[in-house]
Amino acid sequence: QVQLVESGGGLVRAGGSLRLSCAASGRTFSSYAMGWFRQAPGKEREFVATITWSGGFTYYVNSVKGRFTISRDNAKNTGYLQMTSLKPEDTAIYYCAAQTSGSGKYDCWGQGTQVTVSS
Repeated sequence: QVQLVESGGGLVRAGGSLRLSCAASGRTFSSYAMGWFRQAPGKEREFVATITWSGGFTYYVNSVKGRFTISRDNAKNTGYLQMTSLKPEDTAIYYCAAQTSGSGKYDCWGQGTQVTVSS
């Protein structure tokens, strides 16, 4: 089974930057789309960004467009989320997810990494 491990979270001031990493085991991760989701306290998990296996297509939720950049390095089996101009409302646990079977569904999830943005 593919395993995902997020890292790079932390505490930053508003306007700061962080880069999250998602390390995956196996080859399946590099063959399909992956994405980032986040969940704030008391709220539902929400979609943040996605990227196809080749990196040729990316899509972001409106609230992060222009501030976040999703990328991946398939040779390293690693996905990234570069976050800039962070806002307090970005505070959440960020999860990496992958489509591992070609079904088009996110069927593999990491444990999450905490991002806290102070105002």
